[in-house]
Amino acid sequence: MILGIVVAAAAAAIGAVQPAPAPETILVNGHIITVDARFSIAQAVAISHGRFTAVGSNTDIRKLASPQTTTIDLKGQTVIPGLADDHLHDAGGGPGVDLSRARSIADVLAAIASYVRQSNPGNVIVSNSDWHEAQLKEHRLPYRHDLDTVSPDNPVVLVRGGHEYILNSAALKKWNITKDTPQPPGGRITRDAGGELNGELIDRAKSLVQLPPGPRLTIEELAAQHRKLNAAGLTSIRYPGASAEQFRLLQEMERTGRLTIRVNQLLRFPAADDAAKMRAAVAGSGLKQDDGDEWVRVGGMKMAVDGGFEGGWMREPYVEPWGEKGTFRGVNTMKQAAYTDVVRELNRLGWRVATHAVGDAAIDEVLEAYEVANADKSIVGRRWSLEHGFIPQPDQFPRMRKLALVISAQDHLYLAGPSLVNYWGPARAGRTTPMREYLDQGFTVAGGTDSAVVPYPPLWVFYHFVTRDTISGGVMGADQKISRKEALQVQTINNAYLTFEEKTKGSIEPGKLADLVVLPEDILTCPAKHIEQMNVAMTMVGGKIVYRHGS
Repeated sequence: MILGIVVAAAAAAIGAVQPAPAPETILVNGHIITVDARFSIAQAVAISHGRFTAVGSNTDIRKLASPQTTTIDLKGQTVIPGLADDHLHDAGGGPGVDLSRARSIADVLAAIASYVRQSNPGNVIVSNSDWHEAQLKEHRLPYRHDLDTVSPDNPVVLVRGGHEYILNSAALKKWNITKDTPQPPGGRITRDAGGELNGELIDRAKSLVQLPPGPRLTIEELAAQHRKLNAAGLTSIRYPGASAEQFRLLQEMERTGRLTIRVNQLLRFPAADDAAKMRAAVAGSGLKQDDGDEWVRVGGMKMAVDGGFEGGWMREPYVEPWGEKGTFRGVNTMKQAAYTDVVRELNRLGWRVATHAVGDAAIDEVLEAYEVANADKSIVGRRWSLEHGFIPQPDQFPRMRKLALVISAQDHLYLAGPSLVNYWGPARAGRTTPMREYLDQGFTVAGGTDSAVVPYPPLWVFYHFVTRDTISGGVMGADQKISRKEALQVQTINNAYLTFEEKTKGSIEPGKLADLVVLPEDILTCPAKHIEQMNVAMTMVGGKIVYRHGS
């Protein structure tokens, strides 16, 4: 039985209805999980002009084909809607010393030593950000004195995620960072147990360092990243804060036919820390909310009020030794008054706001600002979002519901579980991020990775959300598991909802964009560990194959 057919009918001069044209492509003999309202299962789909035109049985879909129709035999493989990532910075940590494969402090130091041998004296050595201490067997950061053993003279800066640098002694000396350097507002210069600088700079303390300029972002670099993402099964991504220049590059990629993934981009103006500066930055960008089309669109404005793993702004102090004798509650990177003024201005200008908030105190700050803005002009129904939301508290849920916020959640715990235990203790770490609780509270939750902070494969997100297993810390917060159907919705139709695109993508239904992923096993029933290890067989975007395994 055909679940649905979109027919393009035309009336002839005599009033007769002409038959619909044959589909360009059909996929048959599959296990197709549509993620429609009934979670229907089908055998075959038809595609024309970049959209699904019919979904149904092999027999019914084959009847639609003509000799010119391309037929793809799925041979029993599973098809799901194209996967999306709601918070992806890039597909890798950028240039510099590649630490993504390091599995110990010794591996980190060996990679740096190799760069030192190839560098001139005094050259600054910088790592990429595609690594985390939880991937190392020691489950700790390499600090200043570790780095000094392999680079006593060349300044070294390890870039860890988006919130932290680790410097060796030569780098501290180069930028004149000493024990007397005052703690910058919204940042933190950390020390070891003896009170000496350990080389760690968190959030706005990073501004004390001026890294050598990296290579300019190019269309070629973006295209290479997108190919990696397509191979992982991604058909849509949301860049959580990038420049107007990057948006123009993406538009040029679309114009020249080089775009293989759909992009929703939040703009980010870090220096716009008051209403007047934000107003000027928005005007200078030449962009407006929702500019673009089904390939590239401006999704809103990215803001941030706290740090990451090591700097989430908490109501309660971190545990020792990170608690600094019970006084450290994280890093508040933008104070309430300034943040509220900027949010109100963005609301007045008609922008959608998405705010990075890791800790519960940070969520308090976001809610206060959103509520003030809502009093000016309602934000309900405009899908403002909370980005990350690691540690929400019960008293915050009613306020979040009243504003109809969408939760943009990621699988940070999958990578960083042991580190979060060190920072916050097992109870808070195990609750990061409370997917079960968010869904039970009635929120629409979209999912992603925060790559390159966390690796980008979306099947790893799915695996973590349904098992709460982590790379190196075992299962954490088992009570926050969600079902496989829920996880699939989180990574497909819920992501489409976040970006106001649920009527055009996110499920396999007639009339929607023909974005899909072919998997070798049924993701709803296969052994859980197979999901983590699974390779994508094929990815289609707009009815075109953008990745095929082995080709």
